[in-house]
Amino acid sequence: MPQIALITGGSAGIGQAAAFAAAERGFGVIFTYYRHQAEARETVQKIEAAGGGAAELYLDVADTNSFAQFYGSVEQILRDKWKTSKLHALVNNAGIGGGAAFEDVTEESFDQFHQVLFRGPYFLTQRLLPLLADGGAIVNTGSNSALVSGVEAGYSSYASQKAGLHLLTRYWAKELAPRQIRVNAVAPGSTRTRIVDDIFTRMPEVIPPVVETVPFGRLGEPEDIGKVIVFLIDDASAWVTGQVIEASGGQGL
Repeated sequence: MPQIALITGGSAGIGQAAAFAAAERGFGVIFTYYRHQAEARETVQKIEAAGGGAAELYLDVADTNSFAQFYGSVEQILRDKWKTSKLHALVNNAGIGGGAAFEDVTEESFDQFHQVLFRGPYFLTQRLLPLLADGGAIVNTGSNSALVSGVEAGYSSYASQKAGLHLLTRYWAKELAPRQIRVNAVAPGSTRTRIVDDIFTRMPEVIPPVVETVPFGRLGEPEDIGKVIVFLIDDASAWVTGQVIEASGGQGL
């Protein structure tokens, strides 16, 4: 019987790459989507065509009132598709991005970052804890913008929520240790995703200045981060907990 991983925000970008990598490692995968249902279905089809097992579910991570119903849907999929009642791993990856000068940040935009990047993952994880098996794993997708290596003007609102998620990772690791649940975070650097309305496709001119800050001389790809996430949910990292792992190609060195 496969171990099952639940990945939020898995229809594209880092979450999708993590879903593919997890399936290749033998995990069954449940992942969520928000706007891109067709891409979610296509992701399931690709995983199943490669011999894996996957299912997609709609989730608005900012809508905490929907979490009880979401819990029931996850419980049903586990039972019907994999004949199990437990998740092995939860990956809090769904997110939004964007920047604004401190003096231009609005309460509305700040609250949106808070709801999606911090409040949502906090209460979703709390709600799903009964489904998470003892000895399982939680991975939070943070950001190197919340680390010294990634500080740039214009991201105080976004990065402060990611910093909170990094700190929360350590607290959860402490509190869930009696259940042998490992909790870690991955902190990506600049990665080619659809974040900020697919900025790297819309505005390719922003890429060269970013690449100049990366010793490896390129943007990160979703697959670069997905592999780290899967390492952190796999038993290969069974002695790792409470850590924030930067995956940025050395950005800022």
